[in-house]
Amino acid sequence: MAIDEATAGLLAGLAEADAKPLWEMTPQEGREVMAALSAVSGPGPEVATVYDQQLAASDDGQFTVRVFVPAGEIRALVVYYHGGGWVIGNLDTHDHIVRVLANRLQVAIVNVDYRLAPEHRFPVAVEDAWTALQWANEQMAEIAGHPVPLVAMGDSAGGNLAAVVARRARDAGGPQLASQVLIYPVTDADLDTASCLDPENQLLLTREGMIWFWDHYAPDPADRKHPDASPLQASDLAGLAPAIVLTAEHDPLRDEGEAYAEQLVLAGVPVSQQRFAGQMHAFFTMVGVLPGSAAAIDYVAEQLDRQLSAQPQP
Repeated sequence: MAIDEATAGLLAGLAEADAKPLWEMTPQEGREVMAALSAVSGPGPEVATVYDQQLAASDDGQFTVRVFVPAGEIRALVVYYHGGGWVIGNLDTHDHIVRVLANRLQVAIVNVDYRLAPEHRFPVAVEDAWTALQWANEQMAEIAGHPVPLVAMGDSAGGNLAAVVARRARDAGGPQLASQVLIYPVTDADLDTASCLDPENQLLLTREGMIWFWDHYAPDPADRKHPDASPLQASDLAGLAPAIVLTAEHDPLRDEGEAYAEQLVLAGVPVSQQRFAGQMHAFFTMVGVLPGSAAAIDYVAEQLDRQLSAQPQP
């Protein structure tokens, strides 16, 4: 089906701004555009507790995480990785969606401000993502008040990082994850899938935009084949945490996200997967702007509740 009316209206408004395409921008210009686009949703809802924490990175650098704790009993601790092609996006661009998720899912959330490319290329974002997951697990009692299930979640490039740390947690023997929530994730550096080449999918995210992201994040072709960059290239996906995978019909990343969900199923991993008709890349985070966002949040809430209810509590 065609993109929905709200999406068409948003794209028409953006076209009137007549901005140059992402792949002609500098990283800083791209970051400014994403910040402006995320501001359309306005401020997020109140959350009982919010604070920032500096974490020491594995390479002697540092990065920030922002912790959100809603009022009431905490059901799980979510480590959230924002999207933006590993190049753009930050704590503020995803502040609204994380606040909504914290209240809607009744979970504490650690939002990770992993360091961005090209200043910090692959595998820096992966190492920061892994450090944040370990830190959240160690601080679980302090953040959530008691042991709760641990969840990795992310959108786009953040979905890539969530998938990578889920596999790393399996290989390292922990932390144990109750779920991995992958929202239109980047799973492969293949830029010639049908969905990536489809002219109808060249909307907010385009094939040229993905080339720009990959060139900044992992310019070495050999790095792009590594499972920590392209999770679909992993040889063994058995034993991973149950997954919730969301894709958008009109998204260059649709096919690789669905291919990863299929490979998880083949490996015996429980998977809940849905393609959202009429939606484009980035719809999930456009709270209050695109109705598809509310439907997708409801889906995550329902599926995560089902997964958590089926597992023994820590």
